[in-house]
Amino acid sequence: MKSLTKQLIQTLSIIVISPLITMHLITTLWSSEGLFVFISQLLSLIPGRIGSYLRIAFNRFAMTHCHPDCFIGFSTLFSHKSTRIEQGVYIGPQCNIGMCQIGKDTLIASGVHILSGSHQHGTTDLNRPIQQQEGEYQKISIGEDCWIGNGSLIMADIGDKCLIGAGSVVTRSIPDYSIAVGNPAKIIKSRLDSANDKQ
Repeated sequence: MKSLTKQLIQTLSIIVISPLITMHLITTLWSSEGLFVFISQLLSLIPGRIGSYLRIAFNRFAMTHCHPDCFIGFSTLFSHKSTRIEQGVYIGPQCNIGMCQIGKDTLIASGVHILSGSHQHGTTDLNRPIQQQEGEYQKISIGEDCWIGNGSLIMADIGDKCLIGAGSVVTRSIPDYSIAVGNPAKIIKSRLDSANDKQ
C-alpha cells in the first residue's frame, strides 16, 4: 500500500510540474542551462516532502539521471543538468550541487557544496578579469553508500562507502572505505579497519 501511494504521488507530481518539464524540453534544443538553473531555483523554494517530490519529478526529465526513489531537500540548488542521482540518495537542505554523479544510498547532509571540480575559473591571464577567463568543468563522482557531513565542500572524487567529516574540504580524490576530515580533508582511517576490529 505504501509503495502504491508513493507511486501515485510521484505521478501526480509529474502532472503538476508538466508545464515546467515541457518548457524545459522545448528550450533545451537551442538554449544553455539557464532555464534549468532558473527552474531549479524556483522549485527549491517549495518546502517539505511535497517540495522534494516536485523537484524529483522535474529532474527526472531534465537531468542525465534522477532516480525517483531519492530525496532532495528544501533550498537545494542544481547548476548542471548533466548530474546523475542514483536510487536511495538523500540530499539535505541548502546544498549547492554542481556537475556530479552521486552513487546509490549516499547521504548528503545540509549545506554541502559539490563544485564542478577545482578549476572552474581561469586565472593565468593577468591582463583579463578572472570572470572573463574560461575555466574547466569536471564531473565529480561520489560513490555508493557514503556520508558527507554538514557544510562540506567537495572538489574531487570520493570512492564508495566513505565518511567525510562535517566542514571538510575535499581537494584530492578519496579512495573507497576512507574516513576523511579537515581542511584540506585528510584520511584518518579506513572503514575496513573498523570492520576487521569487530571480527
